[in-house]
Amino acid sequence: MIESPYFPYAFALLIAVPFLIYTRQFVYSYIRFKKQELNFLTVKGQSEQRIQAYERITLFLERIKPANLVAKFDENLATHEYLFLIEKTINEEFDYNASQQLYLTKNSWSKVVNCKNTILHLLHKTYDNLSNESTLQDYKTVFLMNYMNEQDHISTCIEDLRKENLIIN
Repeated sequence: MIESPYFPYAFALLIAVPFLIYTRQFVYSYIRFKKQELNFLTVKGQSEQRIQAYERITLFLERIKPANLVAKFDENLATHEYLFLIEKTINEEFDYNASQQLYLTKNSWSKVVNCKNTILHLLHKTYDNLSNESTLQDYKTVFLMNYMNEQDHISTCIEDLRKENLIIN
């Protein structure tokens, strides 16, 4: 058998097969490791974007708190002008932050939308219930009183976002 003309080829094949098997295993392990690394980097990047989304939404909610809304704009405005400007500001801010819904859960986003709509509804309800002779200062006072008498949706939403952020991130 040693004198066979195929002996060197058989010997080379005997040496090459384990080498090829180990090389194949190495390549597949390396590819699997790189996929895991890529997944980790993707999750890390999304985590940073998600944190920024929670920050932006929290800032939006803080800005639409009635205590912050009553300090906006000139005191010499008519009540209907003030209402128009506040509503415009809230809607513009909301539209600016609408893309953040990609990083929030569906439940959290619906709470944010509900907060915005509740504030807008309260603004209009307060305006409708005031007499025509009321000043802007009267409107702001009644608006704050109405908000204080209702459930504080904004603080509840911010607290829910805080808890969710701790769980997800």
